[in-house]
Amino acid sequence: MHENREKETVRVALLGQKFMGRAHSNAWSQAPKFFRLPATPVLHTIAGRDAASLAEFARTWQWRKWTVNWREIAQDREIDLVDIATPNDLHAEHAIAMLEAHKHVACEKPLARNLEEARMMRDAAAASDARSFVWFNYRRCPAAAFAHRLIAEGALGRLYHVRARYLQSWGGPDTPMVWRFDRSRAGSGAHGDLNAHIVDLARFMTGEEVTEVHGAVARTFITERTGEDGSEHRSDVDDCVNFLSTMSGGAVASFEASRLATGRLNDNTIEINGERGAIRFSFEDMNVLWFYDAADKPRTDGWRRIMCTHAGAHPYVENWWPDAHLLGYEHGFVNMAADILRTLGGQAPEVPLPDFADAYETQRVLEAALISAESRCAISLDEVS
Repeated sequence: MHENREKETVRVALLGQKFMGRAHSNAWSQAPKFFRLPATPVLHTIAGRDAASLAEFARTWQWRKWTVNWREIAQDREIDLVDIATPNDLHAEHAIAMLEAHKHVACEKPLARNLEEARMMRDAAAASDARSFVWFNYRRCPAAAFAHRLIAEGALGRLYHVRARYLQSWGGPDTPMVWRFDRSRAGSGAHGDLNAHIVDLARFMTGEEVTEVHGAVARTFITERTGEDGSEHRSDVDDCVNFLSTMSGGAVASFEASRLATGRLNDNTIEINGERGAIRFSFEDMNVLWFYDAADKPRTDGWRRIMCTHAGAHPYVENWWPDAHLLGYEHGFVNMAADILRTLGGQAPEVPLPDFADAYETQRVLEAALISAESRCAISLDEVS
C-alpha cells in the first residue's frame, strides 16, 4: 500500500495525552524546525481517554483533530504513522490494529507487558508492509550515539565488562497508586520501565547480544499503596530487579534497576570496559562522555571528559546549538522523530533505529531475568523465544 505514497508529508496520529504525549508532541513539532528532512510531519489527530482535557491538549500542541475513539485512527486513510504513547497493556492491541491497517507504528517502551505480546507485535510488524519503531530515546543522546560509534570503530577493542544501572527514587511509600504499580497493566515495575532502557543501551552501544542470564533478584518492597481518592490498592510489580549476564562477545554484564534508590533521581549510567579503553555515560550529565584510552602514557593517563556538543564530530548536534550550549531530555525525542522521518523519506538515520524485531530481543532479556529470579537458576537466551 505504501509504494505509491508521497514521502514529502507524513501525517501523524498520537495515542496518549499524558507525560509521553507531551514529549512526543513536542518532538514531532520541533523536528522539522531544526533538521533538514526528506519528509515533514503533519500533526493530524490526537486520541486520548479524557475528553474534558483532550481538546485543550490538541490546541496547545496544534493537533488538527482529536478523538476519544482510537479505532477511528485505524480507519482514517489520511493517517500515515501512528505514535503509541499509552500504558503498556494497550501497546499490543493498538500496534497490531494499526499495522494491519497499513500504518507505520512508533511505540513507546517497553514494547509490551510480556514476551508473548511482544512476539505478537514483532510478527505483526513482519507481516505488514509498514515500518515499526520503538522509542528507546536514550540512543539519541549525542554522547550515547558517539559511544556506539567509538565502540563500532574498535576504540575499546575486545569488551570485558558492561556495567549498567538505572536508579530512581520516586516510587517510595508515599507515592500514590498509578498504573505503573499494577502488574495487569504494566507487566512489570522497575524492570520493564528502567531495565528495558539499559539493556537496549548495552545492546546498542556494544553491538552484542545478551546470551545468558546467570542470576537475578527481583523484590517488591512496598505492597500497599493509596489511590489519589484515598482507596487502598495492592502494588504487585517489582520495585527493583538486579541481574548478571554474559554478552555474545564474552563480556560480563550487570544490570540494576530500582525506583527506591534513595538519593537517586534519574541515574541512568553505563560503563563499558575493554582491552584498549573504556567509556562511561550518565544521563544526568547527558552531554558528556567519559573515555579512557589504555594507550595513554602512565604519567598522564586517566579518564578524558568529552563534551559531545561539537558539530561534525558528534551525532545530531550540528542541528542544535553552538559548542557546550547544552541539550536536554526532550532533544532525544526530537532526534528520534527526525530519524523516523529520515527513514520514511528514504534516508539513513544517524544511528540504528530500533524496530519491533530489535525491541523483541530486549524483551527476551527482560523475560529471562524474571524467569531466573523466580527459578533461582541461570537461563540461556536460547530457552527464551
